[in-house]
Amino acid sequence: MDSIWTKSDLGQVPTPSQVLNRARLGYLSTNVSPSNHGSIRGTLVLIFLVLLFVVSALAVPFAKSESGVATVTVPGTPQTLAYDSAKGEVFVVDLGPRGSVVSDTTNTVVANFTLPAGSIPQGAVYDAGKGEIFVADSGNAAVSVISDSTNKVIANVGVGGTPDGLAYDSAKGEVFVANGLDDTLSVISDSTNTVVATVTLPTGSSPQGLAYDPAKGEVFVADNGADNVSVVSDSTNMVVANVLVVGTPTGLVYDTGKAEVFVNNYGEGLSVLSDANNAVVANIALPAGGSVGAIAYDPAKGLVIVGNYMSNTITAVSDSSNKIVANVTVGKAPYDVAYDSGKGEVFVADSGDSSLSVVPDSAFSSTVSSTSTTSTTASSQSAATTVSSSATTATSVTSFSSTAAQSSSASSTSGAVPVFPYQVLAAVVFTFLLAVSYLLIRQRTSFGSPGRPGAPPSKTS
Repeated sequence: MDSIWTKSDLGQVPTPSQVLNRARLGYLSTNVSPSNHGSIRGTLVLIFLVLLFVVSALAVPFAKSESGVATVTVPGTPQTLAYDSAKGEVFVVDLGPRGSVVSDTTNTVVANFTLPAGSIPQGAVYDAGKGEIFVADSGNAAVSVISDSTNKVIANVGVGGTPDGLAYDSAKGEVFVANGLDDTLSVISDSTNTVVATVTLPTGSSPQGLAYDPAKGEVFVADNGADNVSVVSDSTNMVVANVLVVGTPTGLVYDTGKAEVFVNNYGEGLSVLSDANNAVVANIALPAGGSVGAIAYDPAKGLVIVGNYMSNTITAVSDSSNKIVANVTVGKAPYDVAYDSGKGEVFVADSGDSSLSVVPDSAFSSTVSSTSTTSTTASSQSAATTVSSSATTATSVTSFSSTAAQSSSASSTSGAVPVFPYQVLAAVVFTFLLAVSYLLIRQRTSFGSPGRPGAPPSKTS
């Protein structure tokens, strides 16, 4: 057999069979060092790995999930929100007393407005029929009316003591106002901006939140002082039912998809009321977090959104299963929430940050959800107790116009949640793998294996 490589070959012309054997083993020329091939290959691999690392290092920190949360800076301490569907704007009221108007297209403040001196703003509601925002002013026992075309206060309407929650009755063109100190509701006509009726609630009710049920023509009232929800007919302006709930009701929202009312019982979860029989049909436990009563309904997703003041989160509850489907981190001390039907987003008043969190409702299906809590069927607790009272009063309107600073500067910054939030760990692991890969290539280049490029010539007889 011809040897592949012997001392006698050195300096001699190899035979054809030796050339073929050497070619088969990778030695195509006795004048080229086999280690050169390994060095070039190792260098190319190293360059590729370095480029891959650079791209990953740059991409990971900026990666955003579909549920990126945006942040809008606003003046003061945002307390109350109202979404204006006609203008695609969110009215933000703080304790200034003042407010801001935020465009949902740009997530920037486009105007500011000022409330009357001494105002302590509470609830706010949008009147789609008139293009106006009604704001409860507990400091002046009044309701301020703001035009969304001028962003100015155009009227102040005197109501009962300590007005808080409001609800817009689209069928009647009226705004219901909860007077916490008086245990009454004031009914304001939006055509005249005057009080046209007063509804007497059970003694000790201390009404807070309100929700309008367009299917039944009723207003649901969170009786904060009585652990009760009163149901008021908008045709008679009288209480037609009282429903006992498990805790201290603060806020409510009407679910158009299920014809139900969700009641936020401060610190004790949600109660679900059927408007068909005015009875509790389920109770839902919420995560600990000190909800102050803020609650909104997302009709596109069939979700009820609750702000958790102490835990800096909002919770989404499915109205089909009555279970929690997601918790989303927002800014500090979320106080109020409002659903933007035009953009499919939830605006959150972060009272501890002087900002709004803007959460797309896709976040509620793409974030890691908490363990769903099983709703418990509640026994019918409806007491069809009718409390009469239809004292109708008329209050003169004091017209008020204030100067509003327009086009205030604001900032909108993205606060997107990364898909993979451990960028530093990713960089360390990637660097380690890169180093190991490079060392293995160098070792292979230096020593190789028999019959491979970079291996010392073998000797066979």
